[in-house]
Amino acid sequence: MSSIRPGAVAADAVFAVEGLSARYGKVEALRPVSLHLGAGELVAVLGPNGAGKSTLLRAIMGLTPGEGRVRFEGRDLPRDDARGVTQRGVVLVPEGRGIFGPMSVRDNLDLGAYLLQHDTAEIKTRLERVFAMFPRLKDRQSQLAGSLSGGEQQMLAIGRALMAGPRLLLLDEPSLGLAPRLAAEILETLGELNRGGLPVLLVEQRAPMALKIAARAYLMSVGRIVAEVTPDQISSPRDLARYYFSHDH
Repeated sequence: MSSIRPGAVAADAVFAVEGLSARYGKVEALRPVSLHLGAGELVAVLGPNGAGKSTLLRAIMGLTPGEGRVRFEGRDLPRDDARGVTQRGVVLVPEGRGIFGPMSVRDNLDLGAYLLQHDTAEIKTRLERVFAMFPRLKDRQSQLAGSLSGGEQQMLAIGRALMAGPRLLLLDEPSLGLAPRLAAEILETLGELNRGGLPVLLVEQRAPMALKIAARAYLMSVGRIVAEVTPDQISSPRDLARYYFSHDH
């Protein structure tokens, strides 16, 4: 089974991770990883539990200490400053959504726009875009975020990230815990955002759904990238398992 050589970084990449590693104490959770996104690409990172996918995103954001280089739009991103990374336009929707349950939907969305401070016109414009994409959030904007369904909470997490005005969106398992129909709806929304020109790096366990919207996928196992594939190279779960476990040592 052939695959693209993993780790090669294209010269025209808008976003590039080069030799990024991370540890939790003495445990090497992420071996040196390299990947890239071209302008306007949606790229998936797939792998079983414990493969290091979430650690990869946290290390990119500077939330987990890591060695290596991360570049966006031709400049290095700070390695230990998540706020600085966000200010550069790289925004993460974390696993578990990270919304503030005791606060209203609207207050959660406003928090996403904290970097704008008092630019009320731009905040209003972004809010209208979010409500156009997720009408359910508009209907429930005065509701407590914790009272939303799981699918609505994921919409809120994505909406809050969009309020930050991302130029690159990172998502960690956005379909986690959702029924298949809702998961498909969320991923299709990400596809729409990407078709509008927003580059997306999507960590996902539901590989078939992710491969429907991704241009390429990096396959991770035991803290490293073991293959880079295009969706047409994966026709069954068996194909994925062959990649994961043939490199699982």
